[in-house]
Amino acid sequence: MADLRALFSSNDPVDSAEAFTNRQQQWSLVAAAVEEHLRTIAAPAFDVEDLETPRTNLIAFHGVGGIGKSTLLRKLEASLAAADQRPRQWGTGLGAGERLLPVRIDLARSASTGSDFERVVLTIRLALAGAVGRPLPSFDLALRRYWDAQHPGEPLEEYIRRTGLMGRVGQVLPGQLGAAVNQVAGSLELPGLVGSAAGQVATALVTALRERRERARALAGAARTAALLEADADLEALSFYPHLLAWEVSWLPAKKAVVPVVLLDTFEDTADRHRDLERLLQRLVWLMPNCFFVIAGRNRLAWGEDALQGQLDYTGPQAWPHLAPEERQPARTAGGRRQHLLGDFSPSDCDHYLAHRLTHDGAPLIPADVRAVITARSHGLPLHLDLAVARFLEIRRTGRTPAPADFDHTFPALIARTLSDLTEDERHVLRSASLLDAFDLDLATQAAGLPHQAAARRLVERPMVSEDPHATWPYHLHGAIRTALRSDDTHSADRWTPDDWHQAAQRALAALGTQWQDASPAAGRAWLVACLRQGLRLARDHHLDDLAWLTDAAFAYIDDSVWEPIAPPAPRATPGDSEGSVAGTDTPADALAELLTAISRRQHEHRERTARRLTAVLDGGLLSDELADVARYYRAKADKDLGRTTASLEGMQQVAAAGGRLAPQAQRGIANLARIAGDFPAALAAASTLTWKSRRHRVRGDILWPQGDFAAAAQALRDGRAEAEQHDAPGERAIAQTRLALVTAFTDPTRADEEIALARQYLEPLDQRATALLLQVAALVRDAGTDNRELTERATVLRTRIDVAGLPWLIPLLETALAFHHALRDAGDDLTAAISRLADATTSGDFAYYADIAHFMADRPLPSPSATRWLDDEDTVRTRWRTLVTTRRLPNR
Repeated sequence: MADLRALFSSNDPVDSAEAFTNRQQQWSLVAAAVEEHLRTIAAPAFDVEDLETPRTNLIAFHGVGGIGKSTLLRKLEASLAAADQRPRQWGTGLGAGERLLPVRIDLARSASTGSDFERVVLTIRLALAGAVGRPLPSFDLALRRYWDAQHPGEPLEEYIRRTGLMGRVGQVLPGQLGAAVNQVAGSLELPGLVGSAAGQVATALVTALRERRERARALAGAARTAALLEADADLEALSFYPHLLAWEVSWLPAKKAVVPVVLLDTFEDTADRHRDLERLLQRLVWLMPNCFFVIAGRNRLAWGEDALQGQLDYTGPQAWPHLAPEERQPARTAGGRRQHLLGDFSPSDCDHYLAHRLTHDGAPLIPADVRAVITARSHGLPLHLDLAVARFLEIRRTGRTPAPADFDHTFPALIARTLSDLTEDERHVLRSASLLDAFDLDLATQAAGLPHQAAARRLVERPMVSEDPHATWPYHLHGAIRTALRSDDTHSADRWTPDDWHQAAQRALAALGTQWQDASPAAGRAWLVACLRQGLRLARDHHLDDLAWLTDAAFAYIDDSVWEPIAPPAPRATPGDSEGSVAGTDTPADALAELLTAISRRQHEHRERTARRLTAVLDGGLLSDELADVARYYRAKADKDLGRTTASLEGMQQVAAAGGRLAPQAQRGIANLARIAGDFPAALAAASTLTWKSRRHRVRGDILWPQGDFAAAAQALRDGRAEAEQHDAPGERAIAQTRLALVTAFTDPTRADEEIALARQYLEPLDQRATALLLQVAALVRDAGTDNRELTERATVLRTRIDVAGLPWLIPLLETALAFHHALRDAGDDLTAAISRLADATTSGDFAYYADIAHFMADRPLPSPSATRWLDDEDTVRTRWRTLVTTRRLPNR
């Protein structure tokens, strides 16, 4: 089918068509439901006059405005009418041996409830007029009687001609209605009534039915015909006449038999305060159980819920089992759900749609780079694609070639379509919720500043809001709509001012903080990280200077070494920004986001880049004093990893002197730096002042194992692991376990297998790059003395990984592991080379004790007096390391 708007948009020969993409799943759902319906009405037990059996003769689709509901129903209409109109992937088996009669009715708002329902009934009857070509006596008589009573002086023929209902087929219906009246009069042998008013004939038919005349029952066999013809011919009576129509359809001769499939589009326009039109339409569906209905609208069809009891005639899961939530469907409900959300296009579907929407000489008119931008901006919403196509043609008409930048925005029409049927409170909640990546009822209500949740509850029932009950917050707004509201809401009558948006962001940030602070300990880090991510983005994007609870959350985040990705995407850097500079950091929230990003990203970046980023944050001067301490502390850690121990010590001492929250951790850093310098007594003295917060047992274990005191070191690390488990600190638990695996690898390779496997298990869900590399060193120590080539190759690869990560402090340990390996194999030349590399790696004096240990293992004299201050005398330490080597040699592993 040609797209006329596109066809008439340019003088150029542009091929345009109404592209239809995918929706195979929806066709499968409709096809399965129709097949089941055909089996139901063909069963001997089926009774078209049964008013009590639950109804399964419908399927409902709901989706956000612009998602493609109308396009789907138009394609269903064409496909049900003729198998050759179906997309190839849809198949052609449906309705074999049956005459399906699709009737699509658009329920878009019209003048009144009465005229709308009249149009629905007339449209269905007109479709049957063209398909069966004969009167349907009982219904036609009732309809003619109604029309004469409600539209005096307006012939039905004139009404049909004026409204254009069903084109030429519409002219057939008045003749069939007149023929039905005359047929009834003639069959009842009432020649004086032939050509009379329908009311007189109806009265005569009622009398005949009451007298049980055989001919009357042959004409109007439905048991309730007389009662319907006696009732006042008003809109209420008209809503029950479909019962007669269903009976007439069920008694059509085999050659004329059809199965109507009624497609009701834009069902959301039936909504009003009293649900008047919806009640009439529901009655029509219920009273025509031999017809199948496909209903499409923006909102879920709530007929299967008890909440509408009293507003509609038939409600609840017993009446509409397939429309009820799955958990409330009655037992033994066959066929599954009949209510489905019409989802977005996938990126490939979007590209396919755009490529086939406009063509020139058989090739896509919209270039691939433009299609890519449109696809990304659309979030899969078909309406956005259509608006982009119109924009493409508009630009092209000016003589300019459309470029990707022309489509890197949303469209105001999206907002107009979204807001059109929302109440004022719902629009208020919608805009507030657009600030949030995800939300629950309480969060959306608090962000909107409303005293009640009713508007939020109504909003989350709309298809523009998706639900994931297993997510941290169950609801999130459609991406295209969210983007449009936040960036292009400049034309709607009740649009927000910048101050409105700022105040809503403040309310949302406060509500997030309350949720985090009120959460139970069982919520754990997942809840912390989720709140922190949303809070950081809100504070940064809306320039909120009061970081309030975000500071506390930041300290909670760094308290354990897990390092989940935390910060929102960084603002775009300008061409003049240098590496390590912080683009767009002009508020405290920007600075905090960059601070946490730099800390977490250090697991994936060279430590030099981490140090530069943290320096840039500090130089910006936007952080509070306690958050500045965080930056100083982690920059000091980066300096330590890079071998800049003097700068690291200065940073640690500054943080410790400030006495803030990180002072205990800085004291640990000072103890570690003393160990790195080889001053073990000073390190041990500093460690004795540490607490759980400053990881006292881990520091003690790191001090003891270089002394060759492996038993005491292992016990300290086991104590550290137990303390981490007690405090539910998985990051510290993994660090302690990895160090325990290293210590055990020196003394007991068999036991080390288990310790290394446990460390891998602990590290699996975490992001600890340095600890993971340390575990690989432990594996080398465990395998020391085995196949020489394989182990040295592993060491070479590991050395490269350590260099890339910017963790030079691991190189001396790696060379110590190789020295241990060569000592076990008594490979003198290789051992000499390893000792030489160790000397080069420790020329600064940092970790020089590793070179001493290598000489001890080889039982070689030190080349010069050592500056290392051991906890015991040097000979004792030497004996322990040499004994370790000789013990491991027999039996050799």
